[in-house]
Amino acid sequence: MLHFEDTDFVAPSGSTAFVPPNNIDGADSLVGTGASFRRVRIEDKRVINGKADVNQLVPFKYKWAWEKYLAGCANHWMPQEINMSRDITTWKDPAGLTEDERLIVKRNLGFFVTADSLAANNIVLGTYRHITAPECRQYLLRQAFEEAIHTHAYQYIVESLALDEGEIFNAYHEIESIRGKDEFLIPFIETLTDPSFKTGTPEADQKLLKSLIVFACIMEGLFFYVGFAQILALGRQNKMTGAAEQYQYILRDESMHCNFGIDLINQIKLENPHLWTPEFREEIRGLMQRGVELEYRYAEDTMPRGVLGLNAPMFKEYLRFVANRRCQQIGLDTLFPGVSNPFPWMSEMIDLKKEKNFFETRVTEYQTGGALSWE
Repeated sequence: MLHFEDTDFVAPSGSTAFVPPNNIDGADSLVGTGASFRRVRIEDKRVINGKADVNQLVPFKYKWAWEKYLAGCANHWMPQEINMSRDITTWKDPAGLTEDERLIVKRNLGFFVTADSLAANNIVLGTYRHITAPECRQYLLRQAFEEAIHTHAYQYIVESLALDEGEIFNAYHEIESIRGKDEFLIPFIETLTDPSFKTGTPEADQKLLKSLIVFACIMEGLFFYVGFAQILALGRQNKMTGAAEQYQYILRDESMHCNFGIDLINQIKLENPHLWTPEFREEIRGLMQRGVELEYRYAEDTMPRGVLGLNAPMFKEYLRFVANRRCQQIGLDTLFPGVSNPFPWMSEMIDLKKEKNFFETRVTEYQTGGALSWE
C-alpha cells in the first residue's frame, strides 16, 4: 500500500543546486560550491537532469510554463463562493432526481474526492523533485494548490448535500470500478515517490516519462472525463447547478493541467530523443488502451441504464475519441480509427468565455482581485 510520509527533503534528480542540510554550519553549506556560484545561463537549463540552480527562476527558458502559471493564477476560484441552495433543495426532494441520477452524483464524488488527493501527492512528493526547470516547478506548485481546491470543492458538495462522508470518501476502496482506476495509477505514483528513485539513466528517465504520461494523458486526460460529462449533463438540464458549476471550473483547471503535462512530456522528448524508442511507444499505447477499458468499466457501473440522454455505449465512443486525441498530442499513432466526438458540447464547457449564461447562475469568467464578470 502506498504511504505518503515525506520526512526527508530530497534534492531534484541530477541537480547540483543548494540543498538545505539538517544542520547549517556556515555560508558554504547554504550556497553550494563550484558551478552553483555561476549565474544561470539559459543553455544550462533542462526539464530533467539539469545542472542549473533550481532556485533561480530567471532567465526564462520555458516561457510556456510561466504563461500557464500566470493563467492558472488568473483563473483562481474558491468553492464556497458558489451557491448550493438549489442543489440542496433538489437533493432533499424525493422527486428532484431519479435514482439513476443520484447514483451518478454519489459515484462521481466517490471517485473525485480521493483522485485529486492522489494527483496532489504525486506532484508534491514525486514529480516536483525530479523536475529541474524552475519555470515548470512554479506551475507544479500552482497545480498542487488547485488540486487542493478541487478536493475542497468535492467536500463542499458532500457537506452541502449531507451525504454519508464515510461512504463517499472510502468509495475508492469499496467500489470496484473506482478501485480499479486507482490501482492502475498507484504503481506510477510509487515510482516517483520512492526516495531511492533518481533520474539520470535512460531506464530511470523512461520511468519518469512514463509516469508523467500516465498522469497527464490518462488520469487527468481520460479518467476524469466520464464524470465531468455526467455532472455537466445534469447542469445542462438545470439540475444540481451548483455542483455542475464547480465541475466546470474544475474541468477548466484540469484541462490546463493536462495541457501542461503534455507540453512537459514533449519538452522531455525533445531534450532526450533517445527515450522515445519504438518499444517505449508501444508500451504507452498499451497503457492508453488499458485506461480506456478501465474508464469504460466505470461508465457502465455509473450508468447501468440510459439517463440524461446519455448511455454507456456513447461513452465508449467518447473515450476512444479522447484517447486518440491524447495519443496525437504526444506523437503517437491513434488507437481507434474512425471515431468521432458524441459530446461536442464538452469542448465548449472547457472555456468559460465561450459558455454564456452558464446554468444561469453566476460568473462566466472568474478572475481574482474582485474583478468578476457577472451576467
